[in-house]
Amino acid sequence: MPPVVNSIAPAQGPVSGGTTVVITGTGLTGATAVRFGSLNAASYSVSSATQITAVTPAGSAGSVPVTVTSPSGTSNATVTFTYTAVVAPVVTGLTPSGGPTSGGTTVTVTGTGLTGATQVRFGSVSASSFSVVSATQITAVAPAGAPGAVPVTVTTPGGTSAAVPASYFFYAAAPVLTAISPSAGPTTGGNTVTLTGQNLQNAGDVRFGALSAAVDAVSPTQLTVTPPAGSGLVTVTVTTPGGVSNALTYAYVTAPVLNAVSPSVGAAGSTAVTLTGTGLTTATAVTVDGVPTSFTVLSDTQMAAVIPPGPAGAAAVRVTTAGGTSGAVTFQRIPAPVI
Repeated sequence: MPPVVNSIAPAQGPVSGGTTVVITGTGLTGATAVRFGSLNAASYSVSSATQITAVTPAGSAGSVPVTVTSPSGTSNATVTFTYTAVVAPVVTGLTPSGGPTSGGTTVTVTGTGLTGATQVRFGSVSASSFSVVSATQITAVAPAGAPGAVPVTVTTPGGTSAAVPASYFFYAAAPVLTAISPSAGPTTGGNTVTLTGQNLQNAGDVRFGALSAAVDAVSPTQLTVTPPAGSGLVTVTVTTPGGVSNALTYAYVTAPVLNAVSPSVGAAGSTAVTLTGTGLTTATAVTVDGVPTSFTVLSDTQMAAVIPPGPAGAAAVRVTTAGGTSGAVTFQRIPAPVI
């Protein structure tokens, strides 16, 4: 009796051929030919009287009968294999669409026709690794690259995807911080701090210690930020698609306190005085009734200042530091004697 073919698995594959198909039936021992339509299998091996493993040849889209020939004849032609047209893959998006030049970013590639991908490239460099999740999604790890944008392409038996705007991955250089101004501020936060450096564009996070600051303005070389409340010395870092920057130090300073002015009474002309208090080290201004005057910081608890000429009466003396402005102490100007 001629052989009989009952089923095949899988029952479809690409027109490029190369699909390994298991043919199940009876009387398969001694097979001399396995055909897909009119074409001989690329190769085949008889496993038993009930099973043959064959590799499909290239074909045309559509269904063809699978037959087995042996010395006793040729099998029925009722079981078919369907050749499916394979189209080139298409990449429609990347998430994220950028990462550091050092590589290592896990990127989700979305598109169509991604099944059977044999290669994923970032520019001309193969992905460090990749896995096909579905016909519409691949997960790939970006290799190292130079700063700039490169297309991500996927190769399958159907071809290689085209480079389109949505397929570009941006390699960003790591951010570098060179200066912070001012380098100290109030524990309440809320002041304005300028960070200077390189590769600061696309800053996604600026941290003062473990807390994020509000980013107010961004350029490749400068960031303007508003620090959160904090205390003590903290490190300041910037995170961009290129990675995390080096750290600079920022000091949270408590508001100054003025306890006394000595002498506390003087003539209406200029008078040299000593101011005592706490938190005076970072003083940036001394005012008398709101008018700035000259000063010298002697220590965290003492300053020398000049009371400028002014009208007789009580004058309010205040100190401003990185931590804020103190309350006032009073200097009493006395009128010059009249003869």
